[in-house]
Amino acid sequence: MVTITQRAVLGLALLVTTACGPKQKGTYAVDAASGSANDALVAEADALWEKRGDKESLQSALVKYEAAYTANPRDRHVAGRLVRGWYFLADAHTMVKDQKLAHWDTAINWGKKCLAINDEFKAQIASGAKEADAIGAANKDDVPCLYWTASSLGKWAKGYGIAKALKHKDTIVAYITRVGELQPDYFYGASDRYWGAYYSVLPSFAGQDLDLSKTHFDKSIEIAPGYLGTRVLMAENWAVKSQAKPVFLRNLKLVLEADPDAIPEIAPENRAEQAKAKALLEQTDDLFR
Repeated sequence: MVTITQRAVLGLALLVTTACGPKQKGTYAVDAASGSANDALVAEADALWEKRGDKESLQSALVKYEAAYTANPRDRHVAGRLVRGWYFLADAHTMVKDQKLAHWDTAINWGKKCLAINDEFKAQIASGAKEADAIGAANKDDVPCLYWTASSLGKWAKGYGIAKALKHKDTIVAYITRVGELQPDYFYGASDRYWGAYYSVLPSFAGQDLDLSKTHFDKSIEIAPGYLGTRVLMAENWAVKSQAKPVFLRNLKLVLEADPDAIPEIAPENRAEQAKAKALLEQTDDLFR
């Protein structure tokens, strides 16, 4: 008898196979809905999503969300969860670089499908507009899709090196700028958190600005002090680039001492950030001269 977990693994194997290698151009096509998504199926996926801190639960949720998307490709909740879920699978549950890149690639392609639910955006892309230009058509309903697609694209591009990252810079900037315009406090200060990392990791010749980076990190922490990922990113990026070892140590100590369940809806994310903080602390001597 095939278990849910086995079905999840089989489904993921098929999806990952299509995602391996350099990022595909993807598609913005949205097929005509074949009927409303099965409410029970979405409910099952949502229940598994709550346990996404467990890799197998997340994998099973993604398989169910994909089935629900097949039934109704205009369901933003389902499409958004697929983008964010594949991002989280790479970020929190995958250690091998090639697998991480494949999962982020899959997230990017789900992001294209998610954005295609917006008919105006899809029409502009179909007429030949660049993503960075068409994104002005996005509305507040598109924010989750925008943010997790940009985050996945940024991680994917960075994994392939600075040339690839710079190639996709305009698209990422446009997406995060639009998130900030539509919902500046989305996902615990996500827009400012992204800019904080962005202005740290840019090469000096491409616009690195450590003062601006620090300003954005501080703003994100002010918006949502309970989201631990902001402090981890600040330590990993701004503190290391600035060689500010006391700031690095203080932020990671605060992360490790925090209660990951203080905000129940992001407990899995906060636990993942605590694992990152622990790993970074072990690299302290290598990161600071």
